[in-house]
Amino acid sequence: MTDFTDEELALDPHFADQFEPGFRPACQLYLISPPAIDDGFLDQLAAAFDGGSVAAFQLRLKGIDDHAIAALAPPIQALCAERDVAFIVNDSIGLAKRLGADGVHLGQEDGDPRDAREQLGPKVQIGVTCHDSRHLAMEAGEAGADYVAFGAFYPTTTKETLHRAEPSILGWWTTLFELPCVAIGGVTAENAAPLVAAGADFLAVSSAVWNHPDGPKAGVAAFAQVLASKPPPPR
Repeated sequence: MTDFTDEELALDPHFADQFEPGFRPACQLYLISPPAIDDGFLDQLAAAFDGGSVAAFQLRLKGIDDHAIAALAPPIQALCAERDVAFIVNDSIGLAKRLGADGVHLGQEDGDPRDAREQLGPKVQIGVTCHDSRHLAMEAGEAGADYVAFGAFYPTTTKETLHRAEPSILGWWTTLFELPCVAIGGVTAENAAPLVAAGADFLAVSSAVWNHPDGPKAGVAAFAQVLASKPPPPR
């Protein structure tokens, strides 16, 4: 039997249109930290939360070790708890356990969701980066992930990307699976609408909020307008 890759089995961009839609909750905002933070970041984060509803915040700090991140995390984690925002740790199962985080987000090289579940318990949210791959997403779901992340959908300067996803993968996923999906990669308030319409359950955003010319509060408020402007597509 021949094994086919995602690229060889091209996805019909109108795949989801063939099916009777079902209910999914409205798309929500998933905020990711800037690449580096300073002493003033807590005030910036509070301002961002003041801009509108944020479902989750991911602490993603590359280039520093877990001990340094653990020293920075407590006030951020406390603010998230105060605002009822899930506090997610990037990459490190060990750090998520150490901090008692609400969740961990794993890249393809950051560990197995099964190991994360064993170490972190049944209540911690586990997300997995799946790039533009339906195969990786299905594997993540089978391994017990709580959500899958597709992207990058647009050019991004936040991190180097080797994969470019099409919005149709969101419609395919939400038509066939109940597990939530996250759209990530270059998402701005100006280009987010097609991702919401395609079926994204969450928009993962970073620089569009932190680099907003009017500050992070305005950055989140801009997304809040997009998410409120159109009812979610029932899938």
